[in-house]
Amino acid sequence: MRNNRSFWFVRRILSGVTVVWAAATFTFFTQFLMPGERAQIIFNSRSGNVGDIPPGQLVAINAQYGFDQSVIMQYGRYIWGLLRGDLGQSYFQYQPVTKLIAEQIGPTIALAFTALATAWVLTIVTTVLFAGRNNVGARAVSGLQLILATLPPYWLATILLVVFAIQLRWFPVVGGNTVMGLVLPTLALALEIYGFLGQAVQSEFTRVLEQPFITSSRMRGSSDLSVRLRHVLRNAALPGITLSGWMIGKLLSGAVLVEAVFGRQGLGVLLVAATNSRDVPVVSGLILVSAALFVVVSLVVDLAYQIIDPRIKVA
Repeated sequence: MRNNRSFWFVRRILSGVTVVWAAATFTFFTQFLMPGERAQIIFNSRSGNVGDIPPGQLVAINAQYGFDQSVIMQYGRYIWGLLRGDLGQSYFQYQPVTKLIAEQIGPTIALAFTALATAWVLTIVTTVLFAGRNNVGARAVSGLQLILATLPPYWLATILLVVFAIQLRWFPVVGGNTVMGLVLPTLALALEIYGFLGQAVQSEFTRVLEQPFITSSRMRGSSDLSVRLRHVLRNAALPGITLSGWMIGKLLSGAVLVEAVFGRQGLGVLLVAATNSRDVPVVSGLILVSAALFVVVSLVVDLAYQIIDPRIKVA
């Protein structure tokens, strides 16, 4: 069993490395499909001039960034840099991409995981209280989850900002990175995720309630709340844990938009600036970091799956 687990772990690591390599290769070759010459774009952005680039400047920029080398040489240098943790240098901020991302990634990760934790709290509370019950409260919760699952976080963030920050003034308009400034962005992301997560867990929870071992637990004198918390919830949580791996990627992309609405620092500000200036190394670095985070979270989710239900065998 230990050998099987070790083999599974190594295979998952190799699979993750393959995903990151594929993302790196995609981002590298995509830049060659972009309209315009890279040296021209860099020169125009730095100088504010939209005219033709002087030949001497063209040669200097191509030499500085290695654009005058063959595609294979550029690709090899790019991959070698990634292996050393070098994501390149920003064309316009003149700083290592790794440094720029490291300065902004903290608030984005904090927002994404706070939103996921909030969605799980809402899911557990409403599922334990209402799942499997045929009453008005259960039907209202199911309807609310369905509505929330269809709401775009950007639209929900705008509504929350207008109502609770601008009109009621309960929260700051420009969130910053304070605790109070984290509440509305967290809700904007968490409510949509709760819609998906709540439906998945509640459906499984209702199915588990009908299993024979639940009936046996009740016959031994366990209270309804005890049965729901101790026996049903652990089994019903498995689909939600699987969804959580997918949701991290969704939360990170959603956080970029929500950060823009609330004026928060984070990867959203960096991505918008890099996209507007066509700063390819920064955009590529952000894509790679997102892919790496997705791989790590997927591995953690798989491990959590086996801890919660040891009966699951590694394949």
